[in-house]
Parts: sequence; C-alpha cells; structure tokens
Amino acid sequence: MKALVYGGPGSKAWTEAADPTVADPRDAIIRVDAVTICGTDLHILKGDVPEVAPGTILGHEAVGTVVDVGSGVTALSPGDRVLASCISACGTCRYCRTGSYGQCLGGGGWILGHTVNGVQAEYARLPFADLSCHRLPNTVSDEAAVLLADILPTSYEVGVLNGRVRPGDTVVVVGAGPIGLAAILTARLYSPSHVIAVDPAQARLEAAKRFGAHAGVTPDGDPLEVVRALTGGLGADVVIEAVGTPAAFELCTMLVRPGGHVANIGVHGKPAILHLEDLWIKDVTITTGLVDTSSTATLLRMLEAGQLDVSQMVTHRFPLSAFEEAYRVFGDAADTGALKVVLSR
Repeated sequence: MKALVYGGPGSKAWTEAADPTVADPRDAIIRVDAVTICGTDLHILKGDVPEVAPGTILGHEAVGTVVDVGSGVTALSPGDRVLASCISACGTCRYCRTGSYGQCLGGGGWILGHTVNGVQAEYARLPFADLSCHRLPNTVSDEAAVLLADILPTSYEVGVLNGRVRPGDTVVVVGAGPIGLAAILTARLYSPSHVIAVDPAQARLEAAKRFGAHAGVTPDGDPLEVVRALTGGLGADVVIEAVGTPAAFELCTMLVRPGGHVANIGVHGKPAILHLEDLWIKDVTITTGLVDTSSTATLLRMLEAGQLDVSQMVTHRFPLSAFEEAYRVFGDAADTGALKVVLSR
C-alpha cells in the first residue's frame, strides 16, 4: 500500500509501506476512505514531538471501512463504516475506567501516528478497536465525521469543558485555526454572552465570525482593550489557547479576569513563561490536557441531529495520492486560506 511516512524533522513522503495486519486480538484493519491533516502533524514535522520515530506513518484522524478484525473484537464486523478516534483506549486501566482515555496506561492514549503507525495511508491498523472506533450512521458523511476524530472533541473537552464555559460568559479564543474554530462552535452550545477570536490573519477572523464569534481582533490590535471594553474592565471569564506558542499562552494569561479560567489546547514545542508574579493573587485556574474523546459519541449524536454544523470547516479536498500538495496547502494556511483539508478515495 501507499502511506505518508515520516522521515525525521522536515521530511515526509507518500511511498510504499507494508500492509497492516492484525497484531493483537483487539485490532481492526480499515480501508481508509477519508483522512485529514492535523496541526499536530505539522508540529511533528517541525521536530516538536521527538517521540515520533522516523519510518512512522503519520496521521490520527480517519473514516474507513472495516476489512478485518481480531478474534477479540466483538462490536465491529467487516464492512462496517467507522470513525477512527485519535485516541486508543485499553478500557481496563485506572484512567480508562474513569473515561480518561488520553492517559491510558494499557498501551493506548495518543498512539496513532505517534508511537505506532497512523492513518494517513490506504489501510490502517486500529488497536483496541471496540473502544476506539465509532460506527457511523448513513446520514453522516465521511467529510463531516472525520472532523470528530480529533478537532471537535479536543476543542470541546480540553477547551470548553476544561475552561468551564457557562451561560453569559465572555470567552476569548486565541488562535482561529481549525481547533480554535471548533472551540468557538462548541462554546456557543453554552450560550456565552460574547465570544472573541484573536488571530493575526484577517481571513481566519472572518471565518471565526462565521462560526459564531461576536468579534475578532489581531494580536497587534490591542485585544486586552477590546476584552476590557466588553467586560467592564474585568477581563474574560474563559480564555482558550489554540495555537501552541509562548506568545499565545502569555496573552491568554493577560486576558483572563481574576477568578477566570485559561484552558490550554495548543501543542507547545517551546517553554512559555508563567507570570506568577502577576497571577498568584488572581485566583486563576489554568488547565492543560490531551483529549480523551469521551465526548465523541455525544458529538456524533449532535452532528446527526443537526445541532452541530461543520459544513464550513473543510476548505480543500484532495485524492489520497495528493498528500504532498495537501500538506503544502494546509501548512501555508495564511496564504491558502486552508482550514481543514480532507483526502478521500
């Protein structure tokens, strides 16, 4: 088969790779029908995730058709159309028993495209398939479903739920890429009074408004003054970091009100300064996290019921054979206007 193989920082290739086979009774093998590229994949290529070994197939977001299952798989059969979760879960360890699948101690967590071969390929092996796949209803398209592999549950769990967004809150989302836009979309489920997007790209600020932001401002446009003007000088109730840079994180801690929440989603490859000389007295809660995907089934039901509209998220479409071009377009989003790119058979 063909697959997108990581060759080390700055190196990748769509090339021949060994077909996946069932290696554990709990495995499923899928034919990949639709797959997307994540900002985390770009971080890997920059060298920010050194655990990824050269030779690894990248990718952790896909929709596919089951072609084979191990003897321990009970909930899936060949022919089933499934969403492959970005998180794999053994289901029996201490963390899995509490729904904290991202911290799985039994060989799961974020492993696809990280510590084992991922899904940017024609076929893929999915460990712990019963818990790590979701059968899809016919009414949900591949293109919509693949957005639930990672960005929707990540933004919802690590941003909105960790940030404790509540009705009437002022919410600031720093970074209006796909994760930030998904955070805006899911924050709106809780009826905040204001949602403000911060991003240097005007095109992404316009996209943020289409997804439900009430206002948009660039980092150079004095976001602190904008937030204070809307909150009587207090600051935001919840600030969500969706970039993964020191400057973005430090801006978040400036924008939050005393007693507020900063929810960090971004993948950080460099240290960020925590200004405790300012924050120690403000009773601020700062959360970090890897998605657990415990909300995926709920989000899937909402998508099926029409309560989540993700139709504007995908901006570029490619065949599976065009991975090199898809990465170029996604990685140069400031010029291409790319939000999510989807590659399909």
